[in-house]
Amino acid sequence: MSPIKKDLYHPELSYKLTGIMFKVHNELGRFKTERQYCDLFEEKLKLLKINYMREIDLRNIFNEAVEKGNIPDFVIDKIIVIDFKAKKFITKDDYFQMLRYLEVSDLPLGMIVNFRHTYLKPKRVINSKFHSNQSHSGVIC
Repeated sequence: MSPIKKDLYHPELSYKLTGIMFKVHNELGRFKTERQYCDLFEEKLKLLKINYMREIDLRNIFNEAVEKGNIPDFVIDKIIVIDFKAKKFITKDDYFQMLRYLEVSDLPLGMIVNFRHTYLKPKRVINSKFHSNQSHSGVIC
């Protein structure tokens, strides 16, 4: 049995979630709306009995002192933040938005998923507070 990498957060759950994302992408294709991807993903979470919250203001569950407007698409089991996109490219603003979500929620792992690409490539974003290399403001895996 190989040792678990120190900076690999929630590997079993994130693997399961990534599998669900691939199923959603295979079923709906590339050119649906973000809401359609979220709706199907939510259906699959319910079927698998995975605990989640959808489009909830993070200050309501993690930090009331934070300003309004931090509303990711999903928070899974209060440990992983997920944000879906349906556009040509993931931008720096999308990345910084996820970093803000992670900072507000004080969670180590976020995932950005762009369903517009031909091949789905979920991006894992690590909160630098939890990462052993503190010189980065965040890490994309």
